[in-house]
This record gives sequence, C-alpha cells and structure tokens, in this order.
Amino acid sequence: VQLQASGGGLVQPGGSLRLSCAASGFTLASYAIGWFRQAPGKEREGVSCIRGSGGSTYYSHSVKGRFTISRDNAKNMVYLQMNNLEPEDAAVYYCAAVLLSRVAFPCSAHSTSYDYWGPGTQVTVSS
Repeated sequence: VQLQASGGGLVQPGGSLRLSCAASGFTLASYAIGWFRQAPGKEREGVSCIRGSGGSTYYSHSVKGRFTISRDNAKNMVYLQMNNLEPEDAAVYYCAAVLLSRVAFPCSAHSTSYDYWGPGTQVTVSS
C-alpha cells in the first residue's frame, strides 16, 4: 500500500488549491481515505475523509463549506479541493488509508485509526 499526496504550494488568502492523493497497491473501494494536516507546533488534525465505496464523507468544522473531498476509484485517486483558504489552513497535508472494515461509518477523523500514510505536501497561505 502506497500513498502520495501532491498539489501543495503557496497561495494567497482567499485562494484555492486542489490536493491529490495517489493510491497504489490496493483497491480504493475497500478503504477509507482521510486527509490530515499538521502545522508547526500543533497536533495532527483530521480535515476530511471519504469512504471508498458509497462516497460518504466527513469534514471538520474548520473546513466545512470550504473544502470538498472526492474520489475517482478508476484512477485510484482522492482529491481535496480547498477554497477560500485562510492563513490558519497552512500546514503539511497528508493522506492516509484504512480498510473500511476497520473504521466506523462513515470514516474517521482520528489519525490513530489509519494504517497507511504517505509523505505530506506543504500548503502555505500567505500574502
């Protein structure tokens, strides 16, 4: 199982970015994928997650209405569209995976629930 997050970068407040998580070595439909972020000096925070089948999602309060998670099982890809970015959104973003059978519906925002992690991608929000 391998995961690779990409798409981070520098964006001005109010701007948008789309993060991608490329999954390999497993069938996306059998897993939940979570997006997490960690800013310097802060704990890792669950941002959003999506079930590999059915598509049920979760968003943290801090990003709900601004971020949208989606998946393309045919491409084994999960995306995180981030709009109206705020300086507080700046962090290293990670995607993670866990078997659907090991996580409660719809998915989990807790990093300890996930078994597989990829390297992160840096998101900087600054003018």
